[in-house]
Amino acid sequence: MSGRFVSVDRDTAYLLPPSVQEWLPGNHLARFVVEIVEQLDLSELTRAYRGRGSDAFHPAMMVALLFYGCATGVFSSRKLERATFDSVAMRYVAANQHPDHDTIADFRTRLRKEVKALFVQILGVARQMGVVKLGNVSLDGTKVHANASKHSALSWEHACKIEAQLQAEVEQLLRLAEAADQAAIPDGMSVPDELQRREERLAAIAQAKAQIEARAAERYARERAAYEQKMAARQAQEERTGRKPGGPAPAPPEPGPQPKDQVNLTDADSRIMPTADGFEQAYNAQAAVDTVTMLIVAQHVSEHPNDKQEVEPALENLDAVAAVVGKAAALIADNGYFSTDNVEACHAHAVEPYLAAGREAHSPPLAERLSEPARVAQDASAVDRMKHRLRTPAGRAVYATRKCTVEPTFGIIKSVLGFRQFLLRGLQAVRHEWTLVCIGWNLKRLHTLRLAA
Repeated sequence: MSGRFVSVDRDTAYLLPPSVQEWLPGNHLARFVVEIVEQLDLSELTRAYRGRGSDAFHPAMMVALLFYGCATGVFSSRKLERATFDSVAMRYVAANQHPDHDTIADFRTRLRKEVKALFVQILGVARQMGVVKLGNVSLDGTKVHANASKHSALSWEHACKIEAQLQAEVEQLLRLAEAADQAAIPDGMSVPDELQRREERLAAIAQAKAQIEARAAERYARERAAYEQKMAARQAQEERTGRKPGGPAPAPPEPGPQPKDQVNLTDADSRIMPTADGFEQAYNAQAAVDTVTMLIVAQHVSEHPNDKQEVEPALENLDAVAAVVGKAAALIADNGYFSTDNVEACHAHAVEPYLAAGREAHSPPLAERLSEPARVAQDASAVDRMKHRLRTPAGRAVYATRKCTVEPTFGIIKSVLGFRQFLLRGLQAVRHEWTLVCIGWNLKRLHTLRLAA
């Protein structure tokens, strides 16, 4: 007895539903994104159009297209253009229109001035929905590959070597050009072309060396200030105790570029950073995540491989959104963010710090996990009070929320949405791109929270 199957008929002609509203179920993410975008103030974008030439695509549609793309892992303008033909959800968002990739890319550039304000507006919509009221915040960073190869990096030592080689070759070519015997010039060689090629390379190397020198000057100023602060602290301790501090005195920093200082010729703002796959050309993308809703409430991108310099920018960004989502009560971060200055910065912003001061062994004994530590001294420093707080069961419970909030956020953005490399180049451009990615995550998360409500 043969089985019964639904017939496969690809030849019968039929019409799609006459309205795009009938293409998707009512609780679809695409509908939710369009609904949120309709609540945003896009007046600055609409006023930027002069009204001359052919009719432009409406900014609300273009914003929804970019946002939905980021929420579903479609980031490039060419893939977005293709999706407006291939994806029913994208056709719904685009109102069955098909902007080409150049139009989408130009609009993304136009959106750079407004994207941070839109990020905050979406948090305001979440507050109106009753979803978010800021309390504890988890801070972490992830290295995202730059749109550049690490093999395009040029170190100070190698730049000086190549520069000397090119200058010697220029002198040799000039001697050949002035020689009376043109037979000395090899067949097929054009001296003017060879000279121009080397002059262009010398100009590029000179620009790269100038950038390396500028970075070295900034680093020296920063290290010099830290050195003077340490020396002042040692002197104050000596005057207070009458004895010289123990241990060797800190060595003063050395000015000027180091041999291994380098700059990337493709994306000068990116840096060589340690990643899970080794050292790569990357940026340090930061996100502060609400521990209750897993919404990203503050974000920024840095060119610093080390996370210790990212606490102050994160606190400033949290203060900037406090009027919209409320004041952060506590900041939770791993050992990579710990320093005395960062603990004091948290107190200066009226935020309770939970910064791991060291690495602890996994699976401590039950008695140790449940026991209360001895009382902290009344004159204890801010760092000592924080360390004591992290040893209490309540403090450990607060710190434990970090690994189940911000780390899954990065995991989904990278592994599910597939955002592992920036498409744009330059620090300002990748900051704009990361903000769009965080908006996409927030919209996806808000949709999940509304369905669960």
